[in-house]
This record gives sequence, C-alpha cells and structure tokens, in this order.
Amino acid sequence: MIQFDQVSKRYPGGHEALKSVSFTIEPNEMVFLTGHSGAGKSTLLKLMMVMERPTQGQVLVDGQNLRGLPARKIPALRRDIGVVFQNHQLLFDRTVFDNIALPLVIAGYQPREVGRRVRAALDKVGLLSKEKQMPVTLSGGEQQRVGIARAVVNKPKILLADEPTGNLDPELSAEIMHLFEQFNQVGVTVLIASHDLSLIARLPYRMMTLRQGEIVTAPGGVA
Repeated sequence: MIQFDQVSKRYPGGHEALKSVSFTIEPNEMVFLTGHSGAGKSTLLKLMMVMERPTQGQVLVDGQNLRGLPARKIPALRRDIGVVFQNHQLLFDRTVFDNIALPLVIAGYQPREVGRRVRAALDKVGLLSKEKQMPVTLSGGEQQRVGIARAVVNKPKILLADEPTGNLDPELSAEIMHLFEQFNQVGVTVLIASHDLSLIARLPYRMMTLRQGEIVTAPGGVA
C-alpha cells in the first residue's frame, strides 16, 4: 500500500530531512512513526500527499509512483488519503457539519449524499448531536474528532495523522487512538506520526523510528 525505496529529501539551503529511507506498509496495516522533533516525520507524510517531492528514490502509494505524478492527478490521489493534523485546521466561521462537508463539496457530491456521508462520519466519532455547533464551542478532544470525521468522510483507503494527540491529555489521547483502531479494523491503512511513546508502546502495532532523517527501527517492515 505504501512503499519508500531509498527516499531522500533535501530542502533548498542544504538541509537533508530524509536520508535513504526504505520501508513498506501493507494494506490494512496500522503503523506508528516516532522520532524527535525535526527527525523528518512531517516531511515523510508530506511526500505521501505530494505536498513535497523526493530528491532521490521512489515513493509508491497504492501502486502509484508519486515522484513523477502529474499535477493533474494529485487531487484524485488525495481523495484516497485522509489527513488528521495536530491543530485540527478547522474553519471557525463554519459549523461542524460544514467543516466535515468541505471535501465532499469540493469533490462535487450532491447535497443529499453530502448529508448522508457527513452524518455517518459524525456518528463514527460520536458527535452526531454537534453538527450545528461552531467549532469554538467544542472541547479540544471534540475538535480533534471533527478533524478525524473530515479526514474519513471521503472513505479514504489511507489515513495519515501528524501528532493527532499532541495537545490532548492521556485519557483523551487514548480515546483518539481507539478511533484510529476502529477505522483500521474496517480496512483503512493507518500511519500515525507521534512522539507519545508511553501511549503507543501499550498498543500492539508496529513502530518505525526516525532519527535525523534515517529509519533506525522498523521491525517487520523494512523494504
């Protein structure tokens, strides 16, 4: 499903964020990506979204080689990838419903289908009663759930999360991780970048560790 083959990323000015990174994530697998701040976790996720291009090596997602992917094909790729951010990136001048509906509206879905999918996503994250509220009225954990609902409303094959529990207390963090587990159990491939080792060490999933742009541990999954 996801394969990095000797991938390096060097930014203008010479900073090498990733150095010859290789790994494979199988379909329907759930994997954690750990590492210190600046280790390259966010860059790795951006390469999968074609927000960045590799300097060297190959990135394959669902059989597509992203290094030479034409710009016109990027929107179709991104519709199959849900992304959850640490800071939610919600629109605070729109309701919960409208925040989650945005990817569907952009994709051209009919209003009835938009409503059906948004409410199904809200139901999955336990916020069906909050659809008319504004994000500012929600707790931090609820805002993160809205972000997750928006990420899965397109029914993506892959779900990426960049420090999704970074601003939450341990109890809420565990609840959010359980949500990711539930999506994984219905066939979604999940990759979560996190520095919360105390939380993810208790979970039965593979952990890959980045250190200064290099993979130092990836049991069972090094390409």
